[in-house]
Amino acid sequence: MSIFPLPVITTKEVSLKKFDWDLTDKREDVDIKATVERLSQEIKHYLITLLGKTIQEANDEEFYRALSWVLRERVMINWTATSHTHFLNKAKRVYYFSLEWLPGRLLVNNVTNIASLDLVKQVFKTLGRDYQRILSAEQEPGLGNGGLGRLAACFLDSLATQHYPAMGYGLRYQYGIFEQELWYGVQVERPDCWLLNEFPWEMRRDTFATVVQYGGKVRTKRNKNDEEIHYLSDYEDVRALPYDIPVVGYESKGDFSALTLRLWTTKESPRNFQLARFNAGDLGDATKNTSVTDVLYPNDKNSLGVFMRIKQEYLLVSASLQDIFRQYFLMFKDLTEFPNIIRIQINDTHPSLVIAELMLILTSEYEVPFGKAWEIVKTCCSYTNHTVLKESLEEWDNSLLKQLLPRQFSIIEKINFDFCSKVRERFPNDEEKVRRMSIIENGKVRMAHLAIVGSHKVNGVAELHSHLLKTELFKDFTDMDPNIFMNVTNGVTQRRWLYTCNPKLAQFLTDLVGSSWVTDLNALEKVARYAKDREVQERFLAIKADNKKRLINALCKMKVDRYGSACELSKEFFLEGCALFDVMIKRIHEYKRQLMKALHTIMLYNQIRKNPESVLIKRMIIIAGKAAPGYDMAKNIIRLFYLLSRRINNDPVAGSKLKIIFVENYNVSKAEIIIPAADLSNQISCAGQEASGTSNMKLTMNGALTIGTDDGANIEMRKAIGDAYWPFGFGASLKEIRQMQQERSYHPYKILETDPEIKEAVHFLENGEFAENEVESAVLKSLVDSLLQGDNPDRYFVLKDLRSYAKAQQDVETLYHDPHKWAEVALHNISSMGAFSSDESIKNYAKEIWHLDPLPVQVSELKRVEREFWESDRCFIR
Repeated sequence: MSIFPLPVITTKEVSLKKFDWDLTDKREDVDIKATVERLSQEIKHYLITLLGKTIQEANDEEFYRALSWVLRERVMINWTATSHTHFLNKAKRVYYFSLEWLPGRLLVNNVTNIASLDLVKQVFKTLGRDYQRILSAEQEPGLGNGGLGRLAACFLDSLATQHYPAMGYGLRYQYGIFEQELWYGVQVERPDCWLLNEFPWEMRRDTFATVVQYGGKVRTKRNKNDEEIHYLSDYEDVRALPYDIPVVGYESKGDFSALTLRLWTTKESPRNFQLARFNAGDLGDATKNTSVTDVLYPNDKNSLGVFMRIKQEYLLVSASLQDIFRQYFLMFKDLTEFPNIIRIQINDTHPSLVIAELMLILTSEYEVPFGKAWEIVKTCCSYTNHTVLKESLEEWDNSLLKQLLPRQFSIIEKINFDFCSKVRERFPNDEEKVRRMSIIENGKVRMAHLAIVGSHKVNGVAELHSHLLKTELFKDFTDMDPNIFMNVTNGVTQRRWLYTCNPKLAQFLTDLVGSSWVTDLNALEKVARYAKDREVQERFLAIKADNKKRLINALCKMKVDRYGSACELSKEFFLEGCALFDVMIKRIHEYKRQLMKALHTIMLYNQIRKNPESVLIKRMIIIAGKAAPGYDMAKNIIRLFYLLSRRINNDPVAGSKLKIIFVENYNVSKAEIIIPAADLSNQISCAGQEASGTSNMKLTMNGALTIGTDDGANIEMRKAIGDAYWPFGFGASLKEIRQMQQERSYHPYKILETDPEIKEAVHFLENGEFAENEVESAVLKSLVDSLLQGDNPDRYFVLKDLRSYAKAQQDVETLYHDPHKWAEVALHNISSMGAFSSDESIKNYAKEIWHLDPLPVQVSELKRVEREFWESDRCFIR
């Protein structure tokens, strides 16, 4: 099946004469030149008809849009055929609910996944346009914050590539979470204006808009089952309008699947704007519904922020469930097949209200008996937990839920009553266990408990994480039903995070073992055979050096921080020669221990000042990540890195061997440049705190070695790679951490008494060594206080693991001083990453949780849609 047509095609030839656009095909009937010319004409066509610009006038952003429209036309054929295939076969389908999605830029990913990258590059060359500049004109969708959103995007890519029937649901945030600016180390949150220009990959779907109801007065009546059901009066309507984005699966033959990511917005619906209140001067109330989808994660330190979060989460749940029922009844006349073909995956606690809402719809709208409805809910729903931090497990006030969602709150009360009764039957005379397991406790609804009780499977995202869920966090639920919990380790898509973002390494690996690894990462196992080959090592090192140059060029164009002469970096700033690129890129949080990274940097600084020759290598420390708007300690950590960079980067001695850069506004696009250049991957969370991590997988996949604790997926990566090629493990084990916590035997100030280097580093902070004013001194003091003061000082054991971390960093220096040995170890790491592809994760979900089978695009339907497209589109008919 062809994606791109011949330059001239008659109606008789439609869908009969094919063009194979794979540039590796050297057959005589493949006319690459003609296809390039045709695509060039289509781009010109869209520039004129939709933008009123000629090719000479169009800027990069306009050219990007025109190219995207051309490509989208081709994607639409398969997108339509995929959807038709699912409905014609009445396919079992998984609906993935996630408050976050971080797909990154879509143009290059889609071009790559339909194997037409080389062709598009030729089009750029023909039209005299710079390929990279056009790609960089695309705004990255601001739909997430960190690993949760990137994981969801990886999963949908893998679902599409492996032809599983699926659909994603989320919210279309007008201003993302925020755009991070750094002013003298202070994080400033600005709106992420990713929708400032038209986003060509989304399609507005007015016909699928839904109405979501908030508030109101609850009325009761008896249904045909003589059960009390609730309905509303005097409620508030909010219109949810969907925008669809195609998620294109990888396929080199043309018959790729394209799944739908449906995003709901309240911004584009005039009925949500209350004009009467606006005219009365009540601007806040007038816009309260249009602003529901303005920003991801409103600051929940204030009541309005909490209120908006609940409204967002319910909007996602209610609109999506209405859409699922609409789709279902296009295939079936009654609810008999609903539990057989509908699967709903709850990604973290945010969509947990789907349990109550689905119960409400089944019992109130379709009069399903409560017991039968509960069986359906349990069959359809499953929940992925992403954290062991209790503060991250959402709990909402009863009063707020009752005010916003009175019917749903009544359903939750009923679910909780029935569940607690079962707990009492199973564990008589243990009211403490009932209290611990209750969904409602201390005036709050525990959303994680609601998700667990309403799901047939609950999974963690790494072996250790799943173990902690079963034995610590949710042990009572394990006692109740040990079969409900399981593990599905996270993964990342190698198509974006290696094939697309690191083309030189991708080609190198293909030259070694063939291209099958693009869809089967286990094929990289063969790379290990070449790890000792000197020529292979040299080529690997050359590719890494090229990627570092690419990153340096990109950093010179980025704003790193708005202070003095370092506002824009010059190439002279960077260390000459083969400096180690020491990378830590992730959300800023105390448990991730960026503070330990900073303290070690101070120790390095002191070491170089005292004896420059004692440090064997040059080191470029690259930090990136955002702090939540209300998280003051995380913001102080960011400021600490600024203060360190201000001193160290300008030190004539230390600055010749050590540099620090904090890259602002970290996102997918910046990760795609940083990760291929990284030598060292910092995965240094306190044991037992990180659920899984995914940056660890991306960095290792791209040839970085890990310095890491036994936490999250690091443990499984270490097992897969082998201790011989995992040289930089460090830190206290989970067993040691738990023992210190239980015995209260950890006293961080004692470390200062026994370790002069660490004491000196901490005192540099305490004494304001890096501060230039009182505000900066106060920031540093707050960090020291978190380590040494209070009832639970240094709760993430930063000082405990710091010496072990410093020792591992010495091992890093020693190994990096031998580049060929370093390359050998890196190649073994790459070869062991097969289990950490999101393709493997999705296979596990499909087999163990959803019981879902692949369903490739039906060839007959693909041909039918293609024929109808070409017959109707006169642009392609003589």
